[in-house]
Amino acid sequence: MNKRMLRNKNGEPKTKNMKKQKVLFVCTHNASRSQMAEGLLRAYYGDRYDVYSAGTQPSGVNRFAIEAMEDLGIDLSGHRSDHIDVYTDTPMDYVVTVCDAARERCPYLPARQQNIHHRFEDPSAVEGADAEKRAAFCRIRNEIRAWLDDTFG
Repeated sequence: MNKRMLRNKNGEPKTKNMKKQKVLFVCTHNASRSQMAEGLLRAYYGDRYDVYSAGTQPSGVNRFAIEAMEDLGIDLSGHRSDHIDVYTDTPMDYVVTVCDAARERCPYLPARQQNIHHRFEDPSAVEGADAEKRAAFCRIRNEIRAWLDDTFG
């Protein structure tokens, strides 16, 4: 059972029969966590959400994020890193920051329904062999997926 189901302004649970809601995931570089969140939400709940991601300092999609998502059959290879300014004039229902730095540095983008912050560890900060880096990306991907299921599912 979904413990943290999103609710509308009247406090009622969101239903599947509603118009698609717009969700923006924000992280500093829009390279890993926000990209994986975008791909996961679109793949599993794209019938209910239009999904975007952006960064305060976009740097390109991390190859380990692409590889971690390929394991689930989700292709991020065509994704690009957008700057948060691209979405300034686009009304979003939910704006989700997935790292503390983005939360602190991001210009405030008001969401029509809810601004959400949920910090995920930065997998790109892991040092070591490629296998260790891949493992970190897969672990964070799984954490993001579980949180998305709980929050948006």
